[in-house]
Amino acid sequence: MNYKFIHLLYVPTMACNMGCKYCYLEDNTVDDKTSYKPLETLEFAIKKFKKSNVVPFNISLHGGEVTTLSKNDFHDLIKYISEYYCKNKKIITDAGFKIGSPHIKTNMYNLMNHIETIKEYNVSISGSLDLPLSLHEEYRVTKGNEKTLKRILDNIELLRDIPNKKKVSATIFKEHYDHIDEIVEDIKFLHKNTCLDMNDFNFMIGFDYNSNGLLHHMSEKEQVAFYKRMHKEFDGTDLDYGVNGPWFDEFGPDYCTNCNNCGEKFFLLERNGDIYSCVRGQKNPDYYYGNIYKDSVEEVLNTARNKIFINHNKQPFSDECTKCGYLYLCKTGCPFVKNNYNISKSYTCLLQKEMYKDRNYNKDEYNDEFVYDYVSNMRLEDNEKYYPNRKNGDYPSLEEIINLDSNLKYIYDDDSFKLRIDNSEYKLSSQVLKKSRDVIYITPKSKVEIWMKKHMINEMCDYPENNSLYIMLLSGNLVTYGDENRTKQRHVATHQIYKGVLDNGLQDDEYYIYDISNIIKEYKTEYSEELPNNIFFTTSSLRDYHYLKQKNNAYYHIAAINLPFQNIEFYYIDKELKK
Repeated sequence: MNYKFIHLLYVPTMACNMGCKYCYLEDNTVDDKTSYKPLETLEFAIKKFKKSNVVPFNISLHGGEVTTLSKNDFHDLIKYISEYYCKNKKIITDAGFKIGSPHIKTNMYNLMNHIETIKEYNVSISGSLDLPLSLHEEYRVTKGNEKTLKRILDNIELLRDIPNKKKVSATIFKEHYDHIDEIVEDIKFLHKNTCLDMNDFNFMIGFDYNSNGLLHHMSEKEQVAFYKRMHKEFDGTDLDYGVNGPWFDEFGPDYCTNCNNCGEKFFLLERNGDIYSCVRGQKNPDYYYGNIYKDSVEEVLNTARNKIFINHNKQPFSDECTKCGYLYLCKTGCPFVKNNYNISKSYTCLLQKEMYKDRNYNKDEYNDEFVYDYVSNMRLEDNEKYYPNRKNGDYPSLEEIINLDSNLKYIYDDDSFKLRIDNSEYKLSSQVLKKSRDVIYITPKSKVEIWMKKHMINEMCDYPENNSLYIMLLSGNLVTYGDENRTKQRHVATHQIYKGVLDNGLQDDEYYIYDISNIIKEYKTEYSEELPNNIFFTTSSLRDYHYLKQKNNAYYHIAAINLPFQNIEFYYIDKELKK
């Protein structure tokens, strides 16, 4: 059985007992206005996911604030997750994932209400504090503006004799960075005076989204200065493991921000059935994937991939990212933060580079190849611009070969084909020569027409009646073909429309016009949902000449090893993306 494995955050309640002054959820931290019970939605979602062979390998509870649930609701959720891991242990471990214990993300203010359940099911805790603790008292208050630190520290003490994993994290803004000496002392205090092992601790770098103007992000130079100060203070101490490991792991290659497309793996489910990308994208329509009660799993997964692809492409691909050698680790960072800051690369870029060097991550020996692959899969930019430099400059370029052979002209001509989709028109060029890259979206309702200059039916052809408009459909899915074991796009279908049909069909003075909507729709189940699919146009005579030229001219074969014909890339979407 081929399963798809996902990381699932579940929000059983939006309610929160605190009113942190910079909460990213703002006014949404109130009890859910839904008839669904906390366990009901999770059970329904898991069954629906598994029916589509989608298996959460990790289920974590998030909020709102999980501990505002009643004791019974909290216990039933934790019990269900624990039993889920037991029932699905083989499936999950066979795929290479570890089986954990139920896990909650919490502000720890109501932790004392659920200690019995935490003990019974060995629940692991990830709590939040502000460092320095003096700013915790200022920013992390109740909705009645009461201080919370003493009660939280008392609740941490309740975990002392519980063997489950317990850790805290702190988000650092400019205002926290300005108290860096206090942060150092408070880390030492927590490590010495509480049951927390501060080696198992996370720093997060804050971004000023929905902070009501109260907090501001650190500059990249300040981030690096903060990182270096932590190393200066704690390298070689009993917290050496932490500062060289978990403290800054969020900026390493194993976290969600370092995925090609995080929409393929990470999902946040709310109790009302709404699905978002994560806590960053929660309640943001650009990161809304659908509703588990209303939409199919396939629709949710397709929307997730497409929305993350679209959001990555709202900012141009940074030229700096093509040269630094670490793109294979960082993948340009989180699209949510990039668009929030209107930047093209990770907002912690300098910090990440510093950490990569300290942790002996080498620059990519095959960076050019990775850049080309990344652009091909995740960017709208023309991937040919990033094609790896050839190692041997002794043979002629493709342009030089075309100039020496006039018979090749119309194989590469950029004025012979155009595609019309509803009211939009796209001029088609050879994929190996074009300087820009179009990726279009086609739905079952789209009217798709190919327009071909009439003279093309006569080019390189002694008997035009035997000639045809030649259409090639390729899936974005990759497959290895032939003796050369070359991996390339999977061929789906070819269609030939002969001259007699073109003569009897739609045309104007200059073009044959042929509706290919049904041809595209016919193969809809064969298209990739993750990578752009391809459609090429030429004539059968020009196609034959291309392969004859490849056979007779090794230089041409090398230069035009990929299909050279006029093309466009597309995604086929059965349902319009939800707003």
